[in-house]
Amino acid sequence: MRLLLVGSGGREHALAWTLAASPLCDALFCAPGNPGIAADATCVDIAVDDIDGLVAFATRERIDFAVIGPEAPLIAGLVDRLEAAGVKAFGPTAAAARLEGSKRFTKDLCRRHGIPTADFGTFTDAGAAKAFIRERGAPIVVKADGPAAGKGVVVAATVAEAEAAVDAALVDGAFGASGAEVVVEECLIGPEASVFALVDGRAVLPLASAHDYKRAFDGDEGPNTGGMGAVSPTPRLDPGTEDRIRREILEPTVAAMAGEGAPFRGVLYAGVILTADGPKLLEYNVRFGDPECQALALRLMSDLLPALVAARDGVLKDMDLRWYPEPAVCLVLAADGYPGPYAKGGAISGLEEAAAVGECAADGPGEVMIFHAGTASDADGRLVANGGRVLNVCATGETVDAARRRAYATAAAVRWADARWRGDVGV
Repeated sequence: MRLLLVGSGGREHALAWTLAASPLCDALFCAPGNPGIAADATCVDIAVDDIDGLVAFATRERIDFAVIGPEAPLIAGLVDRLEAAGVKAFGPTAAAARLEGSKRFTKDLCRRHGIPTADFGTFTDAGAAKAFIRERGAPIVVKADGPAAGKGVVVAATVAEAEAAVDAALVDGAFGASGAEVVVEECLIGPEASVFALVDGRAVLPLASAHDYKRAFDGDEGPNTGGMGAVSPTPRLDPGTEDRIRREILEPTVAAMAGEGAPFRGVLYAGVILTADGPKLLEYNVRFGDPECQALALRLMSDLLPALVAARDGVLKDMDLRWYPEPAVCLVLAADGYPGPYAKGGAISGLEEAAAVGECAADGPGEVMIFHAGTASDADGRLVANGGRVLNVCATGETVDAARRRAYATAAAVRWADARWRGDVGV
């Protein structure tokens, strides 16, 4: 098969690394890719939001199957356009991608179909939103309706903080069109987990579990980010709870989408919170999580490509995936200042040597892989930082602690002056 992978981050590097290993892969292209992905794929300079350019490339290069990594082109209808041009694609249609594209859409769907989630209200008027907040009190959660790169959620400890979040979205336009409407919801209490499943419109095939670390600093302090680390499998879920999430959240959502004329095909990523009343849905993403995907990639024993094709073709019920039992830890190396202003262009070196250091940092079997998330090559061909989340150091081990030791030893050995990371991933 001739494959096209769309995206340029750590998730896409992990997918490229996985897809390139498939015996079904004859050629792999990535648009636009990054220097790490270039080791596994031919990178082509087409932006993820250049829908016309991506479709033209796919048809010209006789692409057999396209895999779309980030949410923006899915929400914009890239799958619809590729399929209309005769190119098979993995991912939801624009209608189904509303599960991530609009938090109001998802909350309303949950309300109509009895899917457990936080109580909520939706608002376009700041005054009405603030009245709702004052009536409910704090803590309370304010979310931009549309996608905001993981930064559109404020868990407000006080009414004043919640009202400021409303003003930022509805008055100041901090999130543009994504913040033209806000969802205000009750603050649920409990540990969080990420649950992934491949979906073919009807059947649901759960993947390995994980949990991520959203806040910028240790102890879950600081602002929300796109994710500062991940662990798979998560110790927060037992088999009974995983089964309950499948039966009460995932399968009813898939049935509801099909019943309402927007069948979901692709990967469904449920962020759930384990409350005293049982698991409840926080939000849906319609693509692999980042950085959870990187941790899952190291644990996947099976060939991923046939499962992605089966999800697109509607024959997922006959598929199965096997996973290595060893846990994986993914540590995000971010630019100093992220998620606020940060500098680009800092030189990065010593990645192979750092990985070798990490592999020796714990006893027993294990491996280290460094995925590129926000890197570029400068005019002299040097590897430089080109984003907020720059490198993803992933490691496996016989225990989470062993995997964690490998990841942190690797991170410490990377030569990049501006690197910053959390110190409590996997604790």
